[in-house]
Amino acid sequence: MEMKIIGRIHTDFPTKFGIPRQSGVVAALKGRIVFETEYRNVDALRGIDGFSHLWLVWLFSGAVREDWSPTVRPPILGGNKRVGVFATRSPFRPNPIGLSSVKLERVELDTPEGPVLVVSGADLMDGTPIFDIKPYIPYADSHPEATEGFRSGGWNRMLEVDFPEELLAKVSENQREALMGVLKNDPRPSYHNDPERVYGFPFGDMEIKFMVKDKILQVVEIEVAHR
Repeated sequence: MEMKIIGRIHTDFPTKFGIPRQSGVVAALKGRIVFETEYRNVDALRGIDGFSHLWLVWLFSGAVREDWSPTVRPPILGGNKRVGVFATRSPFRPNPIGLSSVKLERVELDTPEGPVLVVSGADLMDGTPIFDIKPYIPYADSHPEATEGFRSGGWNRMLEVDFPEELLAKVSENQREALMGVLKNDPRPSYHNDPERVYGFPFGDMEIKFMVKDKILQVVEIEVAHR
C-alpha cells in the first residue's frame, strides 16, 4: 500500500537534537505545514479552523531502516533496559510512523506556498513529511484516567536555565520563549550527565551551546548565522 506525503512541516530544528520528547511539551514552539502541490486545495481545509488542536501523522524520516527489533531501549529508562517496541514511541518501528497532537494557531489561505497551517507545540524536525492531518476531538481523544506504564511520573529532568543577557540578546524576541522551553526540558540525551561537557544544537539560524551542572543549564555561547 502506497502512503502519500501530503505536506511537510517547517520548524526551528534542522536536526533531531533538542526536539522535545513529546508534542505539546513546549507550547511556544511554532511550525508551518506547507502542502505538496497536489494537495494545495483550500477545499481540503474547509472547516478545520473550528478545531483548536490537530493530530499529525508523519514519517520518522531520520529513522527509516529495513530491519526492526521487537525490543528497544527507551532513553527515559537510561538506555540500558529493553521493553517492547509497541510499548514505546521509539522511531525504530516496523513502520516508522509518528503521531503528534498540536495546537492550530491559524490557517493562512493566501500565501505563495498555497494554504498553510501554523501550529504550535510540534515535536518534529524541519522538513518532516506529513502523511495525514486529523482533528483532535476532546470527548473521544482525551483520557484523564489513563495510566503511563514505565513512564509513570512523567519527565523529571526539568532544569533551571542560566541565560546571560548578552547571549539572550542574540536571540530574536519571537524565538526566546520557545528556546527557553527547550532548554528547561533538558535537551541532552536522557542518559547523559557529564557536567564538564559542552553540548550544542542548531535552533533556527543559531547554534546553541550549553553545559549542565547540579540541575542548572548554563548557556555558554550562541553562534548566529548571517540574518
